[in-house]
Amino acid sequence: MNTQKHLLRSSKTTPSLISFVVSNRHAKRSLSMTSTLLKQPRRFAPLGIKDADGGELPKLKGIVFDVDGTLCIPQTWMFGQMRSALGIDKSIDILDHIHSLPTSEQEVAQEKIRAIERSAMSSQEPQPGLVSLMEYLETRNIPKGICTRNFDAPVTHLLEKFLTGKEFKPIVTREFKPPKPNPAGILHIAKSWGFVEKDGEQGDASQVIMVGDSIDDMTAGYTAGAATVLLVNDVNAHLADHEHTDLIVSQLDELIEILEKGFGPEQRVF
Repeated sequence: MNTQKHLLRSSKTTPSLISFVVSNRHAKRSLSMTSTLLKQPRRFAPLGIKDADGGELPKLKGIVFDVDGTLCIPQTWMFGQMRSALGIDKSIDILDHIHSLPTSEQEVAQEKIRAIERSAMSSQEPQPGLVSLMEYLETRNIPKGICTRNFDAPVTHLLEKFLTGKEFKPIVTREFKPPKPNPAGILHIAKSWGFVEKDGEQGDASQVIMVGDSIDDMTAGYTAGAATVLLVNDVNAHLADHEHTDLIVSQLDELIEILEKGFGPEQRVF
């Protein structure tokens, strides 16, 4: 998919104009929306300058990534198959449904959706810019973690096939409860990196970025106190204007220039 986007978000707390274009080989549409920003814009010091020149901006300490639709091309067809296998409709969250079942039935339901994910593994494709971004983050010594609603096999397959030798630690899959959109997984990752609140008990994600493609990703990051980046496509474009979204990119390696110059709402990516 060839996706292009234009974004400009005001840093004021008055109504702001967001305009962007989403296009692919089948269609092209322009969207213009006005919304009120309900939180202070997030900023991090540029990674491309010396520490002494960073001013008082906080430093970026780590990035957490979603998997399906973020590290790899979306395989959204899986969700229809999963709901069909479980006998539920689109209005019901798949994991919420499984967790609501009697304990004796949960493993059978989990195996139904794991079988679909295993089948989808063979057709995984990396997102454009995936390797370039990961290599850049390694040169800047930025920790990388994963927080996903997938189970472990598709995650391992993707890392071994497309990101050999790249370290993601920790990796939080759906075995960790509660899953996204709850912020617990992101806070767990932040704590494992040594970033904790003053009480020393809860993880501190205030200097972390969550990168994803869904409302679950944006909400989990926002409620964890992290900055959020939406990898926009022709399905999730409406989330660009969501309160929980700080910044959008159309391709992963667009983050390289953003991080080099300093993460902030005034960034404009073409």
